[in-house]
Amino acid sequence: MTSSREVAFDSLLAVERQDAYLNLVLPKALAKARLANVDAAFATELAYGTSRWQGLYDWIIEDATGREAAYIDVDALIVIRLGAHQLLELNTPAHAAIFEMVNLAKKRLKASVVGFINAALRRISERSRKDWIQRLENSGLNAEAITSIEFSHPLWVTRALKLALQSEGAADELVAALLADNEAPKVNLVALPGKSTNLESTLSKEGASPIGYVLNYGDPSKLNGVSTGAMRVQDQGSQLAALALAHVSTGSASVEWLDLCAGPGGKAVLLAALAKQSKAHLTTNEVSEHRATLVATALRHSGFEATQLQVDGRALPSKTKFDRILLDAPCTGLGALRRRPESRWRKNAEDLKDLSVLQRELITSAWEALAPGGVLGYVTCSPHPTETTGQIEWLLRTFQDSALLDATSVLTEINPLLNLNPKRKTVQLWPHRNDTDAMFIALVQKRK
Repeated sequence: MTSSREVAFDSLLAVERQDAYLNLVLPKALAKARLANVDAAFATELAYGTSRWQGLYDWIIEDATGREAAYIDVDALIVIRLGAHQLLELNTPAHAAIFEMVNLAKKRLKASVVGFINAALRRISERSRKDWIQRLENSGLNAEAITSIEFSHPLWVTRALKLALQSEGAADELVAALLADNEAPKVNLVALPGKSTNLESTLSKEGASPIGYVLNYGDPSKLNGVSTGAMRVQDQGSQLAALALAHVSTGSASVEWLDLCAGPGGKAVLLAALAKQSKAHLTTNEVSEHRATLVATALRHSGFEATQLQVDGRALPSKTKFDRILLDAPCTGLGALRRRPESRWRKNAEDLKDLSVLQRELITSAWEALAPGGVLGYVTCSPHPTETTGQIEWLLRTFQDSALLDATSVLTEINPLLNLNPKRKTVQLWPHRNDTDAMFIALVQKRK
C-alpha cells in the first residue's frame, strides 16, 4: 500500500524530473493510492508545503550537510526536503519524521544515499525553525538575500514583488506578500450567472467576487453545482477580471466579445455566461490544440455556446471586429505562487524578455481586432511591472486612439469592499490584501 509520504515523494519527483505541475500529478497519485481523507490531506500538505518552502529548506540542507543542493541526487534531496518540512513546519517528532523518511529512502532509493539522508535529517533536527532562521540572519548574507531565503522566494521574484509594491508606496508590505504566497489558498468557486444551483452547506459566500464562494471542506468535484456545470472552481481574482470587462460602460454597442487566449477555459466559461446575459456573442481563441479542447469541454459542460478559433493570437482573422476583448496574456505566473508553488523555482528573470515581446505582439493583434469604441481587458496573473503597468504604458504610447479607463472604479462598483488603491486606474490584486491571486487588470478603450 502506498503511504502519504510516498505519494508526496512521487508527486514532487515528477515535478522535478518531468516538469510536471503539482496540481495535476498530485490528484492522480492520490486517486491511485486510494488514501483515506486524513492521509490524503497529509500527503497534500507534505507536497505543497515542501514545494513552497523549498528555498529555505535547501539553504538549511546545504548548511547542515556542507553540500550544495544542486549536487545532491534529486530523489535524495526531495526526501530530505520532505523530512525538513515535517521537522520544521509540521512539528513532527524528530524520531518519527526521521524514521519514516529513512524507511522511504530504503524502499525507493539506492542504498548508498540512505546514510546521507539519515545524517542530514538528524543535523536538521538539532535546531528548531526559529533557530535555523537565526542562523540564517547571522550568516553574513545581505538583508535582501536573507529575506528571499527566509520566505522561500527566488531573489528575482522577491525583487519583482518589492518593485510592484513600491510603485504603490507599499514597500512595507513585502513580508506580508511573501508570507501569503506560502499559505495554502482556499478553494474558491464561481456561481455562473444565469445558472441555478442549490448551494451545499460546505459552501460559504465570502471573498472578493460577488459571485464567488468558498468551499470549507470536501472535494469540489463532488458538489452538485460543479457536477451540473452551474459552478466551477476558479480564483476570485479571475472572476473579477471577467466581471470588470463585462460591466464597464462604454457608450457603444457590445455585441461581439473575444477571449483571445482562452485556454484552459475558466474565464471563457464565465465570459460566455456574462455574454449571454448581455445578449452578446462570444468567440474564444486558443492556439494550443490541447488547451482548445479543454475550452470546448468546459463550455459544453456548463451548457454555453461560443465560436471557437484555434489560431495564433498574433494573427487573428481580420474580417471580424470585437466590442470587448479579454487578453489574459501569457506571463510569469508570479501572481499564482500560492496555488502553483513549483512555478517560482522554474521561472527566471530571463523569461521576462520573451514574454514581454509576446505580450506586446498579442496586444497589437487585439488592438487591431478591436472595434472603435470597444474595450480591451488586459489581464496577467503577475504583479511584475514589466508585465503589467509597463505594458499598459507602452500600449498608450503606441496607439494614439487608446484611452485608459478606470478599472478601479468599475470593480469598486462591483464590490465596494474591495481593498483597491484609489490613486490608480489599473487594478493590482494581492493575496495578502484581497485573498486572491495577484491579478493585474486594465481596461483600455479604442476611441471612435
